[in-house]
Amino acid sequence: MALTPRQELVLGAVVEEFIASGSPVGSKLLFESHTFGIASSTIRNDLAALEDLGLLDHPHTSAGRVPTDSGYRYYVDTIVQQHHDPSALPLDPAAARSEIDDALEETAEALSRATELLAIVSAPSLATTAIRHIEVLSLQPHVVMVVVITTTGSVTKRVFRVERPIDEGLADFARVYLNERLTGKQIGTRAIDSAFMSNELGPKERAFLGALRPAFEIVVSNEPGGLHLGGTARLLERLSQQGASHLNDIVALLEERYNLLRLLAEALHGPDLYLRIGRELGDPSLQACSLVAATYGVANRNLGTVSVMGPTRMDYHTAISAVRGAAATLSSLLEETW
Repeated sequence: MALTPRQELVLGAVVEEFIASGSPVGSKLLFESHTFGIASSTIRNDLAALEDLGLLDHPHTSAGRVPTDSGYRYYVDTIVQQHHDPSALPLDPAAARSEIDDALEETAEALSRATELLAIVSAPSLATTAIRHIEVLSLQPHVVMVVVITTTGSVTKRVFRVERPIDEGLADFARVYLNERLTGKQIGTRAIDSAFMSNELGPKERAFLGALRPAFEIVVSNEPGGLHLGGTARLLERLSQQGASHLNDIVALLEERYNLLRLLAEALHGPDLYLRIGRELGDPSLQACSLVAATYGVANRNLGTVSVMGPTRMDYHTAISAVRGAAATLSSLLEETW
């Protein structure tokens, strides 16, 4: 639907006044608080027209209106997204570079504080990452440990016990060979398998590397990527204050991480900004909520999502700006290590 410029201004004013106060917004308040250059009666006509279009609702016999899900959607699509001003979050770059999980955890907490909403940050799926470094360490004559570090900072360790005493030179060979063949290779691809089946290997080397192969299978089986949450109590408190129903269902959804991953799956493969309002989320228990998400990654490749969830009556300006800023910060950190 297309609104006149004045109707857009009136709709924006109603949404912002309702977000700030939580009370229905009437023409008198708009006339006194905003400079539209029109009479109060004209504002009333615009409010009635916006209600006819399904963008505003008239919940009580009073003259005040509140935004509908469609009203919020129009407001976000035509007003908020015109402003591209991502807000940088105060993350510690040194700590973030050393371990991506630390950066994701810190991002979730910082984002929740900045928006006073529930922040959800999804970690990259390990099958989308590449190997950065491999260590093969002889711990005891019959015990060897394999350490696999990925480009997202994930570190996995696997200890193996072998029948014959480990030749120190064989362990060094395995470390050098695997780093030469696998560094930069994406996990879960044929390149990983081919390194263990190369014709260049002698029987002794092939047997030893074969014993270490499960260390790389463990990495692959760690899918999907994890989630980092910040501000769960903030979300439930705000929804309770606004009289939202289904709070028990929302708690159950947050406790079952698979449901959150399902919600964010579409966002991961979507555009720059992903936003769902009220009934658009599909889950009846989330009808009073909105989700704002952005993707982070490297080289035009999405690896994870940064998102906030809160009541439909949220500050969309702040939420969108903060989410975009957090995603940009994580993308910059990953670019340095990918």
